Amino acid sequence: MNKQRRRVVVTGIGMINPMGHDAATVWAGLQEGKSGVGYTTLFDASGFPTRISAEVKNWDLTDAGESAERSAKLGRHTKFAIGAAKQAMADSGVMDSISDPVRFGVYLGSGEGNQDFAVFSTMMTAALVDGEYDASKFIAKGLELLDPAKELEQEPNMPAAHLATLFNAQGPNMNCLTACAASSQAVGEATEIIRRGDADVMLAGGTHSMIHPFGVTGFNLLTALSESNDEPTKASRPFDRLRNGFVLGEGSAMVVLEELQSALDRGATIYGEIAGYGTTADAFRITDIPPDGHGGIAAMRMSIADAGLTPSDIQYVNAHGTSTTVNDKVETLACHEVFGDHAAKVPVSSTKSMMGHLIAAAGVTEMIVCLLAMRDSVLPPTINYENPDPLCDLDYVPNEARPAEIKYSLNNSFGFGGQNVTLCLSRFDR
Repeated sequence: MNKQRRRVVVTGIGMINPMGHDAATVWAGLQEGKSGVGYTTLFDASGFPTRISAEVKNWDLTDAGESAERSAKLGRHTKFAIGAAKQAMADSGVMDSISDPVRFGVYLGSGEGNQDFAVFSTMMTAALVDGEYDASKFIAKGLELLDPAKELEQEPNMPAAHLATLFNAQGPNMNCLTACAASSQAVGEATEIIRRGDADVMLAGGTHSMIHPFGVTGFNLLTALSESNDEPTKASRPFDRLRNGFVLGEGSAMVVLEELQSALDRGATIYGEIAGYGTTADAFRITDIPPDGHGGIAAMRMSIADAGLTPSDIQYVNAHGTSTTVNDKVETLACHEVFGDHAAKVPVSSTKSMMGHLIAAAGVTEMIVCLLAMRDSVLPPTINYENPDPLCDLDYVPNEARPAEIKYSLNNSFGFGGQNVTLCLSRFDR
């Protein structure tokens, strides 16, 4: 490991997702192999090929201590972000130690917020005159009905802006939207900011909700979503031979990243260290993974090397593991290429089997899972693994959690567009 750069540790965690409204509840559910997948209720999906999703249920921003008035016009992604961030900041206890707010920043991987589809439908209806579309009537109805504050709040950068205001974080403030790799990339880039000395504390993570008509329509057109509507909890089945697409989820997860020495000086609880970060582009087709997996392979190798480790040091991989035919096959191939003969000894599991795919929020959520797995010496399972696939031949921790001592783990996040991010996490031993 490079001794010249500053070391970065995680001192606070928070999450809200289909498995629960805090990290402890989510982690307990994952160990028990529960599923957060059910029938879609956020909109009428009865006419869609996919009628299932993994929704956040029975949670509102007022549960995080915010007023109903404040939350009324916020995007769904911002509400999740505020809830998870307040958990992470409280967990870390770092606020009392921040003397210079310019040394405290925010880096998120956030997607767009929900649009008002009822208003959009009204605009479209107004624009249809005698079966012909009239753009001027569409615009006129929009000017009459659309709320400018809500239009602003749907933008991907708004959660980071709100978090900066909420916590007086006057340092670097950024958002990236690299699809399914976004929040892992946010953590990696936030780590680099602290490593090079441009900040001492970074609130990093991701938030997203695409469980709406446009999101589901888009993924259905790409044939990416499972259409196993009859058994929702069985639909997400990474690495299983009968897998047929991912299940769309939503939520947010946040971590507080700190320079190691300052965390030690204030006696912070340390969940683990961000030991390595690798990021690459496939430079291939926008929605297809290259058959040889070269981008993912390079990201994994880069992360391991950045941590000063060798492949044989890795004891667990939380896979991107989407439950699509191509992703799972190619990620398996990538693991074989990176680990060689060691691949058979490395447990690989996909917690998307339980919580669905949180898109921009997926990576950081699964990174937290790695940290908790190392802390508690337990591997979360891949549920619904029932039919082995000869092209997916690794140890996927099928169906039940497993005790295991883990010092180093990898978290893979591979996104549409060919973005690949791998984070190498290390258990922190004083």
